[in-house]
Amino acid sequence: MRVPAGRPRPRRRLPRPRLTGLGCGVLALVAMVAAAWFCELLGGVPTLYGVLFVLASTAAAVWVRPADLICAPVAAPLAFAAGLMTTAGPLATVTELALRAPWVFAGTFVAGAVTLARKALLLLGDRLRQTRGDLGAR
Repeated sequence: MRVPAGRPRPRRRLPRPRLTGLGCGVLALVAMVAAAWFCELLGGVPTLYGVLFVLASTAAAVWVRPADLICAPVAAPLAFAAGLMTTAGPLATVTELALRAPWVFAGTFVAGAVTLARKALLLLGDRLRQTRGDLGAR
């Protein structure tokens, strides 16, 4: 990309997609189904599935739009169970959920923590803009 002289080069940044609540759930669901199939190909690696779940939960919480922040911690455990359902039967899924409960809690906690941090930053930014506006009116 050519930049005219005197203008700074634009920095490359990660994309900032804003998923709706449904998009957040679909992202988590697709990621966990793919993770379940991948782990099944490797011979059933539960630790890898758990790590991929935490990463998918984090991605969903980071990329969901501010109006739908609550959807990330709700969609995460549902996607975990749906991923297990694709490789195991319904009865085995219940057993696997019980055995992998720490991973479910960890991924849901991470999604909730990211969501709370984003909401706090949004509220703090609104408060700062509001107080700056009040100071300018005086």
